[in-house]
Amino acid sequence: MTLAAAPDFWITSGYHLLRRGEDGRLRVTPDFLRAYLDRPELQPEEGSGPAERELAARLNDDPLRPVAPGELATIPDADARANWQALLRFRAALLASETLEQTYLGIAAGRTAPVAPLFVDHLVHAILRGLLQGCTDPIRLRAAELLFRTQLVSVDGSTIRVGDEEMILAAADPAQAGDIHLDLLKPTDADAYWGRSDRFDTALEIGFGSAGLDGLCRVLEAWVKHTAGADASIQPVQSIRDERWRWHVGLDAEASTILNDLYRGAAVGEPRLARLLSLFRMELAPSVRLLPEMSGRPIYLGMAMTERGRLRLKPQNLVLNLPWAEGERP
Repeated sequence: MTLAAAPDFWITSGYHLLRRGEDGRLRVTPDFLRAYLDRPELQPEEGSGPAERELAARLNDDPLRPVAPGELATIPDADARANWQALLRFRAALLASETLEQTYLGIAAGRTAPVAPLFVDHLVHAILRGLLQGCTDPIRLRAAELLFRTQLVSVDGSTIRVGDEEMILAAADPAQAGDIHLDLLKPTDADAYWGRSDRFDTALEIGFGSAGLDGLCRVLEAWVKHTAGADASIQPVQSIRDERWRWHVGLDAEASTILNDLYRGAAVGEPRLARLLSLFRMELAPSVRLLPEMSGRPIYLGMAMTERGRLRLKPQNLVLNLPWAEGERP
C-alpha cells in the first residue's frame, strides 16, 4: 500500500480542518475552532437566553472574534458560562502559539494557563493524526490511541489486553450494549480498523512480544522525534538489570511512583509490581544533548495500570522528563 493509497482515519481529530506546514507542524484555522461550537456542551438549549444564543451565532460567523468578559457575564446559566469560559481559554492558548505542538508543550510545561484535560487529549489526538499521516499499519494506529484515550486493562497470565474505557463502560450499559461491539484487533484482520477508527471499539494485545507493544514503541519514537526533535530507539525489556541505572521516566502516574521506589531500593509489594505492564529501554541518538552523566546511557521507561485496571498515559512525560542538557528542554 502506497502513502497515497493509505486510508483516512481519525476524522474526529479535526486534522482535516487544520493547516499543515512544510515542517509538518499543525496550524489552527477558523474551521478548526468552529468545530468546537458544534459540541453538545456549547449548543444553546431550548431555555437558553438571548445572550448565549447571540454569542454562539457571532462566534460561528467569526471563530476568531474577541469576546469581552462582560459578554459571558450576561449568560445566566452557570454551567453554560463555565463551558464557554473553558473553550475561550483553550482558544486563547491556541492563538498564542504558532502551532498546535507549541500549544501542547506550553500547557504541559506550565508556560501556558491550564486548560481542561479534554482539550489536552484533543491536542494529542490531532498532533498524532498529523505525524502518523500515511501510516498503513492499523495495529500501530490502535496503539497510538493509548496516548489520548484512557484504557481498561485485562491481564490473563502473560496476555495483556487493553480496551477503550469509555466504550467498555458504554457496552456495559443496558441502554447501549446492543450497539457496541468490542473486537480484538489482530494482525491477521487489522484492516477492519479502517472503517471503525473513530469508534474506538477495538481491543489490543500489548503483552511482551506482541505486535501491539511493538506498535506502541514505534509511536513513542515518532512522538519524541516530532515534539522534541530527538531521534530515539525504544524497545521493550522484561526487567531492568543495570547496575548503572541513572534515569527513568514513567509513562503514567502509576509507573512513575513504582519506578521511583524501585530506583531508591524501597520495598515494592507483589500487587504493585503486578500492575507494571511494560518496561522499555530508550536510547537517544548521540547528537541529542543530555546531561553529562547520561552520555551514552539508556533511559528506562515504564507503563502501569492503576489498582482498578485503568491505564492513562501522559505523553508529555516522554518529552519534558528526559535528562536534557541545560537549555535543551522543549
